Amino acid sequence: MKGITFLYEDKDCVALNKDAGISVQGGRGVTLSLDAVLSASCDFKPYLVHRLDKDTSGVMIVAKSSAAAAYFSAAISGKKTVKRYLAVCGRQRTAKNLVKNGIIESFLYYKNGDKTAKTRYGIISTINDPLGIWTFFELELCTGRTHQIRRHLSENGYVILGDEKYGDWALNKKLRKERALKRLLLHSSRLIMPLPGGGILDTSAPLPDYFIPFVQNADYRRTP
Repeated sequence: MKGITFLYEDKDCVALNKDAGISVQGGRGVTLSLDAVLSASCDFKPYLVHRLDKDTSGVMIVAKSSAAAAYFSAAISGKKTVKRYLAVCGRQRTAKNLVKNGIIESFLYYKNGDKTAKTRYGIISTINDPLGIWTFFELELCTGRTHQIRRHLSENGYVILGDEKYGDWALNKKLRKERALKRLLLHSSRLIMPLPGGGILDTSAPLPDYFIPFVQNADYRRTP
């Protein structure tokens, strides 16, 4: 399956690594979706229990039955799941001086009202580049709001490279021209959650190749 790699599989679920550019769910205007690919290629009906943005790569889990889907959905909503991400950001002039390890918590506005959102973060390294100063983050979702990480970072003056919605358009244009960057530098790197049959699923997805020129001198092999 092009763009999808299985990382773990049992009778209840698969954990997979999704490439950027693949929508999780089909719909109007969607030509390639994870659920359609799995339905056509696998011998089980996929049940989506959480999402990744189309432009975000990395680990996610798909249930194989309605019972398993109910279990995993409860584990996620009950905060029994750890979802960690890696992101490379450009620092804006208005950027706040974030401490090395901390929490961003705020209300994010949506059409149906404000929702509280909480993101735990750690700064892995700061990288000086001719085009700017990059900050390499590891982040953990404490809540699961739409575009939460992208918005929290942007609101604090750290825009994810390649982000065409909340990022720096002029910087993205330079990066496309001079570094051939055409992807969002946000990656779902690790997923930890309990399994229905007992035990813990702890799986990771390696950084895509297009991240490497921006973080090649950084040590991102974090301890659990």
